[in-house]
Amino acid sequence: MPLYIKAPVVVAAAVLLVARQSLSAQQPASAPSVTPSTALPSITLPPALDRVLRDYEAAWRQGDAAALAALFANDGFVLQGGQAPVRGRAAIQRAYAGQGSAPLRLRALAAATADTVGYIIGAYGYGERRGDVGKFTLTLRRDQSGRWLIMSDMDNLSVPPNGR
Repeated sequence: MPLYIKAPVVVAAAVLLVARQSLSAQQPASAPSVTPSTALPSITLPPALDRVLRDYEAAWRQGDAAALAALFANDGFVLQGGQAPVRGRAAIQRAYAGQGSAPLRLRALAAATADTVGYIIGAYGYGERRGDVGKFTLTLRRDQSGRWLIMSDMDNLSVPPNGR
């Protein structure tokens, strides 16, 4: 495997261990609240990374599966719990079809970039609801134009073991 392919794979594999499913698998109506006092503080992202989160929120709010898929690298992944991995923009668009339209809020907890790879670890909630309902990881790859694209998207709810 060429070195330029190994680096994103290694970064993605390390970050992917943090979470189990993608944002698209969550529905706000059934998502439990987390006590705001347990929330980790947000960080301020550089504008190019912040754009990824704001564009994701906007596309989700509009229920626009095509716009969501366009945020991904051509060979990007959506990794939803209980589902096989989805790879590629066309498959990602199909996976997101019929989802979204809720007022999603994304915030960053940590982020880093190096050359053409990076990640954002964050938390999410919906609408005016206080606190986070889940957390996510986005692994990123910068394309030749300098735009950061999502290589993988995973998330999970912030529910204590056994729902307690």
